[in-house]
Amino acid sequence: MPSGRLLPLAALLLAILAGGLPVPAQAREKNPTQVTGLPVPRFVTLRSGEVNVRAGPGVRYPVEWVFTRKEMPVEITAEFDTWRRIRDWEGSEGWVHQSMLSGKRGVVVRGEQRAIRKEPSTDAATVARAQPGVMGWLSKCKGEWCQVDLKGYKGWLKRGDVWGVYPDEKFE
Repeated sequence: MPSGRLLPLAALLLAILAGGLPVPAQAREKNPTQVTGLPVPRFVTLRSGEVNVRAGPGVRYPVEWVFTRKEMPVEITAEFDTWRRIRDWEGSEGWVHQSMLSGKRGVVVRGEQRAIRKEPSTDAATVARAQPGVMGWLSKCKGEWCQVDLKGYKGWLKRGDVWGVYPDEKFE
């Protein structure tokens, strides 16, 4: 590039850095920790049965472990570019590429064996019993109850009996 063109480009760059020229609002307000505009934290599920979990947001970071449970619910706790920091129901955290995540909502039964109820009531008939660690889909929540599908058994569990939904979250 001829040296006559470098001077105006350098002056433009200096003016921008010094605050002499306006910077578009989008450039000023972009927060790299919340790229999508979706709430953080939020729950999603794993798209694949083999998901590399890295120490940082990029392929240059080492793989710390590999998740092998397709459709397992995880919580996104941060965003950076195309990478998401996630946490599983046991508290393990790391970074995965966004393409390995799905917006579908899942749950994991926690605590002890739980009765899946036909209706959202402790007096309702038991449809099935679920062991801790069993995964399924979240359909909706009404008050303290959530409708789930665990391995084809559809029914209701108390919100506190599953991991994958927030205590005050409205989900339909």
